[in-house]
Amino acid sequence: MPRTICRLTAAVRAAWRRGALWPWCLAAVATCCGCAVAVVFHPGYLSADSAYQLSQALGNQPVSDWHPPVLALLWRILIRTTGSLAAMADLQTAVLWGSLWVLARLVWKGTGSRGLSLAVLAVGLAPQIMNFTGVVWKDVHLAYALLAALAIALTARELPEGRTGTRWALVVLGVLFIVYAGLVRKNGFPAVLPVFALLVPAAWPAPGRRRWLVATGVLLVVTVAGSLGVSAATHPLATKVYAVIPVDDLVHVLTPAQVRAAAEQAGGSADFRDRMVAADIDCRRRHITSDAYLECYPRKGPFDLMELSRNAGVLVRMEAQQMPKHWRGYLAYRVQVFSKLLFQSNQTFWNGTPHNSLLPAIAERTPPNQTLRAALQNYVTGSVRDLPMLFQGWFWLAVSLVLVLRRSWPGRHRRELRLIGASSLVYILAYLPTAPESNFRYLYWPALSGTVALVLVASGYAERRRTRADHASAGPEIRAAVPSPTPAEVGAG
Repeated sequence: MPRTICRLTAAVRAAWRRGALWPWCLAAVATCCGCAVAVVFHPGYLSADSAYQLSQALGNQPVSDWHPPVLALLWRILIRTTGSLAAMADLQTAVLWGSLWVLARLVWKGTGSRGLSLAVLAVGLAPQIMNFTGVVWKDVHLAYALLAALAIALTARELPEGRTGTRWALVVLGVLFIVYAGLVRKNGFPAVLPVFALLVPAAWPAPGRRRWLVATGVLLVVTVAGSLGVSAATHPLATKVYAVIPVDDLVHVLTPAQVRAAAEQAGGSADFRDRMVAADIDCRRRHITSDAYLECYPRKGPFDLMELSRNAGVLVRMEAQQMPKHWRGYLAYRVQVFSKLLFQSNQTFWNGTPHNSLLPAIAERTPPNQTLRAALQNYVTGSVRDLPMLFQGWFWLAVSLVLVLRRSWPGRHRRELRLIGASSLVYILAYLPTAPESNFRYLYWPALSGTVALVLVASGYAERRRTRADHASAGPEIRAAVPSPTPAEVGAG
Protein backbone atom coordinates (compact mmCIF):
# COMPACT_ATOMS: atom_id res chain seq x y z
CA MET A 1 0.00 0.00 0.00
CA PRO A 2 2.75 2.55 0.83
CA ARG A 3 4.44 1.75 -2.49
CA THR A 4 1.11 2.25 -4.32
CA ILE A 5 0.63 5.60 -2.60
CA CYS A 6 4.16 6.64 -3.48
CA ARG A 7 3.68 5.66 -7.12
CA LEU A 8 0.39 7.58 -7.19
CA THR A 9 2.01 10.63 -5.62
CA ALA A 10 4.87 10.47 -8.10
CA ALA A 11 2.43 10.18 -11.00
CA VAL A 12 0.46 13.21 -9.77
CA ARG A 13 3.63 15.26 -9.38
CA ALA A 14 4.78 14.29 -12.84
CA ALA A 15 1.41 15.19 -14.31
CA TRP A 16 1.53 18.54 -12.52
CA ARG A 17 5.01 19.27 -13.90
CA ARG A 18 3.81 18.37 -17.41
CA GLY A 19 0.78 20.62 -16.97
CA ALA A 20 -1.71 17.82 -17.56
CA LEU A 21 -3.60 18.69 -14.37
CA TRP A 22 -3.81 22.44 -14.97
CA PRO A 23 -6.93 22.39 -17.19
CA TRP A 24 -8.73 20.56 -14.39
CA CYS A 25 -7.54 23.17 -11.92
CA LEU A 26 -8.92 25.85 -14.24
CA ALA A 27 -12.22 23.97 -14.36
CA ALA A 28 -12.35 23.90 -10.57
CA VAL A 29 -11.60 27.63 -10.33
CA ALA A 30 -14.24 28.44 -12.98
CA THR A 31 -16.80 26.28 -11.18
CA CYS A 32 -16.15 27.93 -7.82
CA CYS A 33 -16.27 31.43 -9.29
CA GLY A 34 -19.42 30.67 -11.25
CA CYS A 35 -21.17 29.27 -8.18
CA ALA A 36 -20.13 32.30 -6.11
CA VAL A 37 -21.45 34.71 -8.75
CA ALA A 38 -24.70 32.75 -9.01
CA VAL A 39 -25.16 33.00 -5.24
CA VAL A 40 -24.62 36.78 -5.34
CA PHE A 41 -27.27 37.29 -8.05
CA HIS A 42 -29.72 34.62 -6.85
CA PRO A 43 -32.46 34.36 -8.05
CA GLY A 44 -31.54 36.90 -10.76
CA TYR A 45 -31.85 40.68 -10.93
CA LEU A 46 -34.89 41.96 -12.83
CA SER A 47 -35.58 45.34 -14.38
CA ALA A 48 -38.99 46.46 -15.61
CA ASP A 49 -38.19 44.84 -18.98
CA SER A 50 -37.12 41.62 -17.24
CA ALA A 51 -40.26 41.56 -15.10
CA TYR A 52 -42.40 42.01 -18.20
CA GLN A 53 -40.66 39.11 -19.93
CA LEU A 54 -41.03 36.97 -16.82
CA SER A 55 -44.76 37.70 -16.87
CA GLN A 56 -44.81 36.59 -20.51
CA ALA A 57 -42.90 33.42 -19.65
CA LEU A 58 -45.40 32.62 -16.88
CA GLY A 59 -48.38 33.33 -19.15
CA ASN A 60 -49.54 36.36 -17.14
CA GLN A 61 -49.00 38.69 -20.11
CA PRO A 62 -49.31 38.04 -23.85
CA VAL A 63 -45.98 37.67 -25.63
CA SER A 64 -45.12 40.60 -27.90
CA ASP A 65 -42.17 41.42 -30.10
CA TRP A 66 -41.43 44.59 -28.11
CA HIS A 67 -39.01 42.34 -26.22
CA PRO A 68 -37.48 39.19 -27.79
CA PRO A 69 -40.03 36.35 -27.77
CA VAL A 70 -37.18 33.83 -27.83
CA LEU A 71 -36.05 34.97 -24.36
CA ALA A 72 -39.57 34.60 -22.95
CA LEU A 73 -39.84 31.15 -24.55
CA LEU A 74 -36.48 30.01 -23.13
CA TRP A 75 -37.43 31.28 -19.69
CA ARG A 76 -40.78 29.47 -19.89
CA ILE A 77 -39.03 26.21 -20.74
CA LEU A 78 -36.52 26.64 -17.90
CA ILE A 79 -39.19 27.41 -15.31
CA ARG A 80 -41.35 24.48 -16.39
CA THR A 81 -38.34 22.17 -16.37
CA THR A 82 -36.77 23.24 -13.07
CA GLY A 83 -39.63 25.00 -11.29
CA SER A 84 -37.19 27.77 -10.32
CA LEU A 85 -37.09 31.45 -11.23
CA ALA A 86 -33.30 31.38 -10.78
CA ALA A 87 -32.79 28.98 -13.68
CA MET A 88 -32.33 31.81 -16.19
CA ALA A 89 -29.70 33.68 -14.16
CA ASP A 90 -27.94 30.39 -13.43
CA LEU A 91 -27.90 29.56 -17.14
CA GLN A 92 -26.36 32.94 -17.96
CA THR A 93 -23.65 32.36 -15.36
CA ALA A 94 -22.98 28.84 -16.63
CA VAL A 95 -22.59 29.96 -20.26
CA LEU A 96 -20.23 32.77 -19.29
CA TRP A 97 -17.95 30.72 -17.05
CA GLY A 98 -18.08 27.65 -19.28
CA SER A 99 -16.96 29.75 -22.25
CA LEU A 100 -14.22 31.41 -20.20
CA TRP A 101 -12.94 28.00 -19.09
CA VAL A 102 -12.72 26.82 -22.69
CA LEU A 103 -10.79 29.97 -23.65
CA ALA A 104 -8.53 29.67 -20.58
CA ARG A 105 -7.70 26.07 -21.48
CA LEU A 106 -6.80 27.11 -25.03
CA VAL A 107 -4.61 29.97 -23.77
CA TRP A 108 -2.83 27.54 -21.43
CA LYS A 109 -2.29 25.13 -24.31
CA GLY A 110 -0.84 27.86 -26.53
CA THR A 111 1.32 29.74 -24.04
CA GLY A 112 1.97 27.39 -21.15
CA SER A 113 1.33 30.35 -18.85
CA ARG A 114 -0.75 29.66 -15.77
CA GLY A 115 -1.04 33.39 -15.12
CA LEU A 116 -2.55 34.17 -18.52
CA SER A 117 -4.97 31.27 -18.32
CA LEU A 118 -6.13 32.57 -14.95
CA ALA A 119 -6.38 36.06 -16.47
CA VAL A 120 -8.96 34.69 -18.90
CA LEU A 121 -11.06 33.48 -15.97
CA ALA A 122 -10.56 36.83 -14.26
CA VAL A 123 -12.53 38.42 -17.11
CA GLY A 124 -15.68 37.06 -15.48
CA LEU A 125 -14.82 38.90 -12.26
CA ALA A 126 -13.98 42.22 -13.95
CA PRO A 127 -16.35 44.94 -12.71
CA GLN A 128 -17.54 45.90 -16.20
CA ILE A 129 -18.55 42.26 -16.78
CA MET A 130 -19.70 41.04 -13.38
CA ASN A 131 -22.06 44.01 -12.93
CA PHE A 132 -24.65 42.44 -15.27
CA THR A 133 -23.87 38.71 -15.12
CA GLY A 134 -27.06 37.84 -13.24
CA VAL A 135 -29.32 40.54 -14.70
CA VAL A 136 -31.83 38.99 -17.11
CA TRP A 137 -31.39 41.25 -20.12
CA LYS A 138 -31.29 40.57 -23.83
CA ASP A 139 -28.00 42.50 -24.02
CA VAL A 140 -26.42 39.98 -21.63
CA HIS A 141 -27.80 37.06 -23.66
CA LEU A 142 -26.37 38.52 -26.88
CA ALA A 143 -22.92 38.94 -25.33
CA TYR A 144 -22.75 35.47 -23.77
CA ALA A 145 -24.08 33.72 -26.89
CA LEU A 146 -21.42 35.37 -29.05
CA LEU A 147 -18.72 34.57 -26.46
CA ALA A 148 -19.79 30.92 -26.54
CA ALA A 149 -19.59 30.96 -30.35
CA LEU A 150 -16.06 32.38 -30.09
CA ALA A 151 -15.03 29.63 -27.65
CA ILE A 152 -16.47 26.99 -29.99
CA ALA A 153 -14.65 28.48 -32.97
CA LEU A 154 -11.26 28.47 -31.23
CA THR A 155 -11.89 24.90 -30.06
CA ALA A 156 -12.56 23.81 -33.63
CA ARG A 157 -9.34 25.49 -34.72
CA GLU A 158 -7.27 23.33 -32.36
CA LEU A 159 -8.62 20.04 -33.73
CA PRO A 160 -6.10 17.81 -35.47
CA GLU A 161 -6.33 17.19 -39.20
CA GLY A 162 -9.37 15.24 -40.28
CA ARG A 163 -12.14 14.99 -37.70
CA THR A 164 -14.62 16.32 -40.29
CA GLY A 165 -17.64 15.17 -38.35
CA THR A 166 -16.46 16.88 -35.17
CA ARG A 167 -15.76 20.09 -37.07
CA TRP A 168 -19.25 20.16 -38.57
CA ALA A 169 -20.77 19.42 -35.16
CA LEU A 170 -18.93 22.38 -33.65
CA VAL A 171 -19.92 24.62 -36.58
CA VAL A 172 -23.59 23.72 -36.12
CA LEU A 173 -23.35 24.32 -32.37
CA GLY A 174 -21.69 27.67 -32.99
CA VAL A 175 -24.39 28.58 -35.50
CA LEU A 176 -27.06 27.83 -32.88
CA PHE A 177 -25.48 30.33 -30.49
CA ILE A 178 -25.05 32.88 -33.29
CA VAL A 179 -28.67 32.56 -34.38
CA TYR A 180 -29.87 32.89 -30.80
CA ALA A 181 -27.81 36.08 -30.46
CA GLY A 182 -29.48 37.49 -33.56
CA LEU A 183 -32.96 36.56 -32.37
CA VAL A 184 -32.53 37.84 -28.83
CA ARG A 185 -31.29 41.32 -29.89
CA LYS A 186 -32.83 42.78 -33.03
CA ASN A 187 -30.01 45.23 -33.62
CA GLY A 188 -27.41 42.55 -32.89
CA PHE A 189 -27.32 41.41 -36.53
CA PRO A 190 -24.24 43.55 -37.38
CA ALA A 191 -22.33 41.96 -34.50
CA VAL A 192 -23.35 38.44 -35.54
CA LEU A 193 -21.87 38.44 -39.04
CA PRO A 194 -18.18 38.89 -38.08
CA VAL A 195 -18.51 36.08 -35.53
CA PHE A 196 -19.90 33.78 -38.21
CA ALA A 197 -17.04 34.85 -40.49
CA LEU A 198 -14.72 33.83 -37.63
CA LEU A 199 -16.38 30.45 -37.06
CA VAL A 200 -16.03 28.91 -40.52
CA PRO A 201 -12.29 29.62 -41.13
CA ALA A 202 -11.58 28.48 -37.58
CA ALA A 203 -13.05 25.07 -38.38
CA TRP A 204 -11.19 24.84 -41.71
CA PRO A 205 -8.03 26.93 -42.22
CA ALA A 206 -8.82 27.37 -45.91
CA PRO A 207 -12.52 26.67 -46.43
CA GLY A 208 -13.45 26.34 -50.06
CA ARG A 209 -16.49 27.80 -51.74
CA ARG A 210 -18.49 24.66 -51.12
CA ARG A 211 -17.93 24.71 -47.37
CA TRP A 212 -18.75 28.41 -47.21
CA LEU A 213 -21.99 27.80 -49.10
CA VAL A 214 -22.95 24.85 -46.90
CA ALA A 215 -22.14 26.74 -43.69
CA THR A 216 -24.08 29.79 -44.88
CA GLY A 217 -26.97 27.53 -45.81
CA VAL A 218 -26.92 26.04 -42.31
CA LEU A 219 -26.99 29.57 -40.85
CA LEU A 220 -29.96 30.59 -43.00
CA VAL A 221 -31.89 27.38 -42.34
CA VAL A 222 -31.36 27.59 -38.57
CA THR A 223 -32.31 31.29 -38.58
CA VAL A 224 -35.54 30.73 -40.51
CA ALA A 225 -36.44 27.61 -38.55
CA GLY A 226 -35.70 29.35 -35.26
CA SER A 227 -37.77 32.41 -36.15
CA LEU A 228 -40.72 30.33 -37.33
CA GLY A 229 -40.47 27.99 -34.35
CA VAL A 230 -40.45 30.83 -31.82
CA SER A 231 -43.37 32.53 -33.56
CA ALA A 232 -45.36 29.29 -33.64
CA ALA A 233 -44.70 28.63 -29.94
CA THR A 234 -45.38 32.15 -28.64
CA HIS A 235 -47.66 33.86 -31.21
CA PRO A 236 -46.17 37.29 -30.42
CA LEU A 237 -48.16 40.49 -30.90
CA ALA A 238 -46.67 42.68 -33.62
CA THR A 239 -45.92 45.98 -31.84
CA LYS A 240 -43.68 47.39 -34.62
CA VAL A 241 -41.20 48.58 -32.04
CA TYR A 242 -38.93 49.98 -34.78
CA ALA A 243 -41.25 53.00 -34.92
CA VAL A 244 -39.80 54.36 -31.66
CA ILE A 245 -36.85 55.65 -33.71
CA PRO A 246 -38.97 57.99 -35.88
CA VAL A 247 -40.74 59.25 -32.74
CA ASP A 248 -37.39 60.28 -31.24
CA ASP A 249 -36.16 61.90 -34.47
CA LEU A 250 -39.36 63.82 -35.18
CA VAL A 251 -39.93 65.05 -31.65
CA HIS A 252 -36.35 66.22 -31.12
CA VAL A 253 -35.71 67.69 -34.58
CA LEU A 254 -39.03 69.38 -35.47
CA THR A 255 -40.92 72.09 -33.61
CA PRO A 256 -44.46 71.34 -32.36
CA ALA A 257 -45.96 73.21 -35.30
CA GLN A 258 -43.78 71.31 -37.76
CA VAL A 259 -44.71 68.01 -36.09
CA ARG A 260 -48.41 68.74 -36.49
CA ALA A 261 -48.00 69.71 -40.15
CA ALA A 262 -45.84 66.62 -40.84
CA ALA A 263 -48.37 64.29 -39.21
CA GLU A 264 -51.20 65.81 -41.25
CA GLN A 265 -49.18 65.50 -44.46
CA ALA A 266 -48.44 61.82 -43.70
CA GLY A 267 -52.13 61.06 -43.14
CA GLY A 268 -52.14 60.83 -39.33
CA SER A 269 -55.41 61.09 -37.44
CA ALA A 270 -56.29 64.14 -35.39
CA ASP A 271 -55.77 62.17 -32.18
CA PHE A 272 -52.32 61.04 -33.32
CA ARG A 273 -51.36 64.60 -34.30
CA ASP A 274 -52.35 65.86 -30.85
CA ARG A 275 -50.34 63.12 -29.14
CA MET A 276 -47.20 63.82 -31.19
CA VAL A 277 -47.44 67.55 -30.47
CA ALA A 278 -47.96 66.82 -26.77
CA ALA A 279 -44.87 64.57 -26.79
CA ASP A 280 -42.81 67.31 -28.46
CA ILE A 281 -43.90 69.92 -25.92
CA ASP A 282 -43.41 67.61 -22.93
CA CYS A 283 -39.89 66.56 -23.98
CA ARG A 284 -38.88 70.19 -24.48
CA ARG A 285 -40.35 71.23 -21.14
CA ARG A 286 -38.62 68.42 -19.22
CA HIS A 287 -35.38 68.60 -21.28
CA ILE A 288 -35.60 64.93 -22.25
CA THR A 289 -33.27 64.20 -25.15
CA SER A 290 -34.11 60.57 -25.94
CA ASP A 291 -36.64 57.75 -25.51
CA ALA A 292 -39.50 60.12 -26.33
CA TYR A 293 -42.15 57.43 -26.85
CA LEU A 294 -41.78 55.98 -23.35
CA GLU A 295 -41.03 59.26 -21.60
CA CYS A 296 -43.18 61.89 -23.33
CA TYR A 297 -45.74 60.31 -25.65
CA PRO A 298 -49.22 60.24 -23.99
CA ARG A 299 -50.15 56.59 -24.38
CA LYS A 300 -53.61 55.27 -23.57
CA GLY A 301 -52.13 53.14 -20.79
CA PRO A 302 -48.70 52.75 -19.19
CA PHE A 303 -48.24 49.36 -20.85
CA ASP A 304 -50.12 49.98 -24.08
CA LEU A 305 -47.69 48.59 -26.63
CA MET A 306 -50.13 48.55 -29.55
CA GLU A 307 -50.45 52.34 -29.75
CA LEU A 308 -47.16 52.45 -31.62
CA SER A 309 -48.24 49.64 -33.95
CA ARG A 310 -51.40 51.51 -34.95
CA ASN A 311 -49.41 54.51 -36.17
CA ALA A 312 -46.13 52.92 -37.32
CA GLY A 313 -46.87 53.49 -41.02
CA VAL A 314 -47.59 57.19 -40.45
CA LEU A 315 -44.39 57.58 -38.42
CA VAL A 316 -42.26 55.96 -41.11
CA ARG A 317 -43.78 58.26 -43.75
CA MET A 318 -43.16 61.28 -41.54
CA GLU A 319 -39.52 60.23 -41.08
CA ALA A 320 -39.01 59.73 -44.84
CA GLN A 321 -40.68 63.03 -45.72
CA GLN A 322 -39.19 65.29 -43.07
CA MET A 323 -35.65 64.17 -42.23
CA PRO A 324 -34.20 64.91 -45.69
CA LYS A 325 -35.56 68.47 -45.34
CA HIS A 326 -34.09 68.85 -41.85
CA TRP A 327 -30.94 66.80 -42.31
CA ARG A 328 -28.73 69.23 -40.40
CA GLY A 329 -30.94 69.04 -37.34
CA TYR A 330 -31.20 65.27 -37.71
CA LEU A 331 -27.42 64.79 -37.85
CA ALA A 332 -26.91 67.15 -34.90
CA TYR A 333 -29.47 65.28 -32.81
CA ARG A 334 -28.09 61.84 -33.61
CA VAL A 335 -24.51 62.95 -32.89
CA GLN A 336 -25.70 64.37 -29.58
CA VAL A 337 -27.33 61.12 -28.48
CA PHE A 338 -24.46 58.96 -29.75
CA SER A 339 -21.81 61.10 -28.06
CA LYS A 340 -23.71 60.83 -24.78
CA LEU A 341 -23.72 57.04 -25.19
CA LEU A 342 -19.96 57.06 -25.75
CA PHE A 343 -18.92 59.54 -23.06
CA GLN A 344 -21.68 59.57 -20.43
CA SER A 345 -22.98 56.02 -20.24
CA ASN A 346 -25.29 55.58 -17.27
CA GLN A 347 -26.76 52.59 -15.41
CA THR A 348 -23.44 50.85 -14.93
CA PHE A 349 -25.04 48.81 -12.14
CA TRP A 350 -28.56 47.44 -11.86
CA ASN A 351 -29.73 47.71 -8.28
CA GLY A 352 -31.41 44.35 -7.72
CA THR A 353 -35.12 43.78 -8.37
CA PRO A 354 -37.25 46.86 -7.60
CA HIS A 355 -40.92 46.37 -6.84
CA ASN A 356 -43.33 47.32 -9.60
CA SER A 357 -46.80 46.38 -10.76
CA LEU A 358 -45.42 43.90 -13.31
CA LEU A 359 -43.34 41.88 -10.85
CA PRO A 360 -44.87 38.36 -10.61
CA ALA A 361 -45.48 36.74 -7.25
CA ILE A 362 -42.72 34.19 -7.86
CA ALA A 363 -40.18 37.04 -7.87
CA GLU A 364 -41.75 38.71 -4.84
CA ARG A 365 -41.31 35.52 -2.82
CA THR A 366 -37.58 35.18 -3.55
CA PRO A 367 -35.89 38.61 -3.38
CA PRO A 368 -32.10 38.90 -3.84
CA ASN A 369 -29.81 38.89 -0.82
CA GLN A 370 -29.44 42.56 0.09
CA THR A 371 -26.10 42.13 1.87
CA LEU A 372 -24.49 40.51 -1.17
CA ARG A 373 -26.18 43.06 -3.44
CA ALA A 374 -24.66 45.90 -1.41
CA ALA A 375 -21.21 44.28 -1.60
CA LEU A 376 -21.50 43.92 -5.36
CA GLN A 377 -22.68 47.51 -5.67
CA ASN A 378 -19.69 48.75 -3.67
CA TYR A 379 -17.35 46.80 -5.96
CA VAL A 380 -18.90 48.10 -9.17
CA THR A 381 -19.46 51.71 -8.14
CA GLY A 382 -15.97 51.91 -6.68
CA SER A 383 -14.58 50.67 -9.98
CA VAL A 384 -16.66 53.25 -11.85
CA ARG A 385 -15.02 55.91 -9.68
CA ASP A 386 -11.45 54.61 -9.95
CA LEU A 387 -11.48 53.12 -13.49
CA PRO A 388 -14.16 55.11 -15.33
CA MET A 389 -12.88 54.27 -18.81
CA LEU A 390 -13.96 50.63 -18.37
CA PHE A 391 -17.57 51.81 -18.32
CA GLN A 392 -17.37 54.28 -21.21
CA GLY A 393 -18.21 53.54 -24.82
CA TRP A 394 -15.35 55.59 -26.24
CA PHE A 395 -12.80 53.26 -24.61
CA TRP A 396 -14.27 50.09 -26.08
CA LEU A 397 -14.73 51.84 -29.43
CA ALA A 398 -11.02 52.68 -29.36
CA VAL A 399 -10.13 49.08 -28.45
CA SER A 400 -12.19 47.74 -31.34
CA LEU A 401 -10.61 50.21 -33.77
CA VAL A 402 -7.10 49.15 -32.72
CA LEU A 403 -8.02 45.48 -33.09
CA VAL A 404 -9.33 46.08 -36.62
CA LEU A 405 -6.73 48.53 -37.93
CA ARG A 406 -3.47 47.02 -36.67
CA ARG A 407 -1.78 45.15 -39.50
CA SER A 408 -0.83 42.08 -37.52
CA TRP A 409 -0.99 40.62 -34.05
CA PRO A 410 1.45 38.10 -32.58
CA GLY A 411 0.31 34.59 -31.83
CA ARG A 412 -2.21 32.35 -33.50
CA HIS A 413 -5.30 34.56 -33.09
CA ARG A 414 -4.58 37.30 -35.64
CA ARG A 415 -7.73 36.77 -37.69
CA GLU A 416 -9.91 36.18 -34.66
CA LEU A 417 -8.78 39.41 -32.99
CA ARG A 418 -9.64 41.45 -36.07
CA LEU A 419 -13.06 39.88 -36.41
CA ILE A 420 -13.79 40.31 -32.70
CA GLY A 421 -12.89 43.96 -33.09
CA ALA A 422 -15.06 44.23 -36.21
CA SER A 423 -18.03 42.71 -34.40
CA SER A 424 -17.68 45.18 -31.54
CA LEU A 425 -17.07 48.12 -33.88
CA VAL A 426 -20.09 47.64 -36.12
CA TYR A 427 -22.29 46.94 -33.09
CA ILE A 428 -21.33 50.28 -31.52
CA LEU A 429 -21.67 52.21 -34.79
CA ALA A 430 -25.10 50.67 -35.37
CA TYR A 431 -26.31 52.75 -32.43
CA LEU A 432 -25.47 56.01 -34.22
CA PRO A 433 -28.88 56.21 -35.98
CA THR A 434 -30.81 54.14 -33.43
CA ALA A 435 -29.58 54.78 -29.85
CA PRO A 436 -32.66 55.40 -27.68
CA GLU A 437 -30.68 56.54 -24.63
CA SER A 438 -27.29 56.44 -22.90
CA ASN A 439 -27.11 53.04 -21.22
CA PHE A 440 -24.03 50.94 -20.54
CA ARG A 441 -25.88 47.69 -21.19
CA TYR A 442 -25.94 48.65 -24.88
CA LEU A 443 -22.13 48.43 -24.71
CA TYR A 444 -21.95 45.14 -22.83
CA TRP A 445 -20.87 43.01 -25.80
CA PRO A 446 -18.09 45.47 -26.81
CA ALA A 447 -16.90 45.54 -23.18
CA LEU A 448 -16.88 41.72 -22.93
CA SER A 449 -15.32 41.09 -26.33
CA GLY A 450 -12.78 43.87 -25.82
CA THR A 451 -11.72 42.52 -22.43
CA VAL A 452 -11.31 38.99 -23.81
CA ALA A 453 -9.43 40.34 -26.82
CA LEU A 454 -6.93 42.18 -24.59
CA VAL A 455 -6.16 38.91 -22.79
CA LEU A 456 -5.76 37.12 -26.14
CA VAL A 457 -3.35 39.85 -27.28
CA ALA A 458 -1.27 39.30 -24.15
CA SER A 459 -1.33 35.55 -24.77
CA GLY A 460 -0.13 36.17 -28.32
CA TYR A 461 2.93 38.04 -27.08
CA ALA A 462 3.58 35.31 -24.51
CA GLU A 463 3.30 32.65 -27.19
CA ARG A 464 5.78 34.50 -29.38
CA ARG A 465 8.27 34.78 -26.51
CA ARG A 466 7.84 31.09 -25.79
CA THR A 467 8.51 30.20 -29.42
CA ARG A 468 11.64 32.36 -29.49
CA ALA A 469 12.87 30.82 -26.24
CA ASP A 470 12.32 27.29 -27.55
CA HIS A 471 14.12 28.21 -30.76
CA ALA A 472 17.04 29.74 -28.86
CA SER A 473 17.38 26.72 -26.57
CA ALA A 474 17.37 24.29 -29.48
CA GLY A 475 20.63 22.89 -30.73
CA PRO A 476 22.39 24.41 -33.75
CA GLU A 477 21.40 21.43 -35.91
CA ILE A 478 17.72 21.98 -35.12
CA ARG A 479 17.97 25.76 -35.68
CA ALA A 480 19.64 25.16 -39.02
CA ALA A 481 16.82 22.82 -40.02
CA VAL A 482 14.18 25.47 -39.32
CA PRO A 483 13.96 27.85 -42.30
CA SER A 484 14.17 31.56 -41.49
CA PRO A 485 11.30 33.73 -42.70
CA THR A 486 11.83 35.70 -45.86
CA PRO A 487 11.62 39.52 -45.79
CA ALA A 488 8.30 39.28 -47.63
CA GLU A 489 6.94 36.91 -44.95
CA VAL A 490 8.18 39.26 -42.21
CA GLY A 491 6.50 42.25 -43.85
CA ALA A 492 3.26 40.32 -44.25
CA GLY A 493 3.27 39.38 -40.58
